[in-house]
Amino acid sequence: MSDDPRFGGKVGQVPLAGRREWIGLAVIALPCLLYSMDLTVMNLALPALSRALAPTSLELLWIVDIYGFLLAGSLITMGMLGDRIGRRRLLLIGAAAFEAASILAAFSTNARMLIFTRGLLGVAGATLAPSTLSLIRNMFLHPRQRTLAVGIWATSFSVGAAIGPLVGGLLLERFWWGSAFLIGAPVMLSLLLLGPHLLPEFRAAAPGRVDWFSAALSALAILPLIYGVKRAALVGFGVLPALWIVVGVTAFGIFIGRQRTLRQPMLDIRLFRIPAFTVSLITNLVSLFATFGAFLFIAQYLQQVLGLSPLRAGLWTTPSAGGFIAGSLLAPLLTRQLQAAHVVALGLALAAGALMLLTQVGLASPVTFVVAAGALLALGVSPVVTLSTDLIVGSAPADRAGAASAISETSTELGGALGIA
Repeated sequence: MSDDPRFGGKVGQVPLAGRREWIGLAVIALPCLLYSMDLTVMNLALPALSRALAPTSLELLWIVDIYGFLLAGSLITMGMLGDRIGRRRLLLIGAAAFEAASILAAFSTNARMLIFTRGLLGVAGATLAPSTLSLIRNMFLHPRQRTLAVGIWATSFSVGAAIGPLVGGLLLERFWWGSAFLIGAPVMLSLLLLGPHLLPEFRAAAPGRVDWFSAALSALAILPLIYGVKRAALVGFGVLPALWIVVGVTAFGIFIGRQRTLRQPMLDIRLFRIPAFTVSLITNLVSLFATFGAFLFIAQYLQQVLGLSPLRAGLWTTPSAGGFIAGSLLAPLLTRQLQAAHVVALGLALAAGALMLLTQVGLASPVTFVVAAGALLALGVSPVVTLSTDLIVGSAPADRAGAASAISETSTELGGALGIA
């Protein structure tokens, strides 16, 4: 291997990534691009979807939430499967399933069918984020290269967020609401064609058997918890929402207890003893809790309050996407001058200021005020998510990268789903 850092080599005892790894990173960015496109397009498609399918208020909430709920509930299982069957293999299986479910969702004939297909999309989508992030952990061993790779990985989400409203708005102006689900078809097809040739395969050296009971417990811990909070938000905190939350917390306690007794646990509890790992998880959850709810509010405000068309609303969201892109790419550069903890603190302070601005939005607020606040929120949150994600995956051993990536994405999706609810 060459010692030239441009083509791969070593810094000290840590090998540097070469051409193949950086080309592979470009391929990895494809499903991430699609993932964020799907989220932003759904926000814009809600009014047209509501007119066509006439869902009840509860059904509409499930249409929005079910994707994130099942995704969050399946992530730990998918991370475990990636460690065992291979991260590239799981990524390609998930890409094929995501494409099939997208086509079914596009041609849903009623609200219940759309809820079901969105649920399938959530389970398929759960294979994408942990597979791509764990591949980055294995492909980029040098900390500085890994931080940059994670920044590019996070930027792909931002680019998808920028493309999604524009392409989605254009489609919704000319076609039916289901066309929004077909945007990702060529993206997933490209991944299926290029992935086997350009992505390396990684799996744990001694993966052990698949612990399906622990997988069921992980889903049973997350799904009732989210559902209980959602019901409390919809009808108020009462006996039934509290019961669902208790079921989730109890299942989580049983899950953790089981992991402590297994020789090859599905989730390595020792990771939570690392302060950087645990604090980063909490930071991710809280940041995305605030951000997902805020951007759903902005998308609906532009259309339902200001009366903008889907295309115009999509155009007004591009400054926020630009904030995400800028913040994700700036994070690796800022860590060369400042400690990562200081960059995270600055990002959180900027995001908090942006949320304070959004509390002042009213019927007479100019659209530029709302858009500027959204852009500042994106600029503040994106380096927080990038650096906390890098700390999470960097803290885990390479052969447990799939599980660590799944935990990272679980905190992100759990925070996002709760924020929307």
